[in-house]
Amino acid sequence: MNDFLTPGQLVTHPKEPEWGIGQVQSVIDGKITVNFEQQGKVVINGSVVELDLVN
Repeated sequence: MNDFLTPGQLVTHPKEPEWGIGQVQSVIDGKITVNFEQQGKVVINGSVVELDLVN
């Protein structure tokens, strides 16, 4: 899950669409830091939530 993510990629949270598009800031030991348009910086447990890549 989320092993493909790298800093700079754009993602959305599948259960929080109102957060808007987020940019991955870092991926460290399964913790993904994302800066979302409407929510700000959020640390996500990559083993619990699978983020959707924005094409």
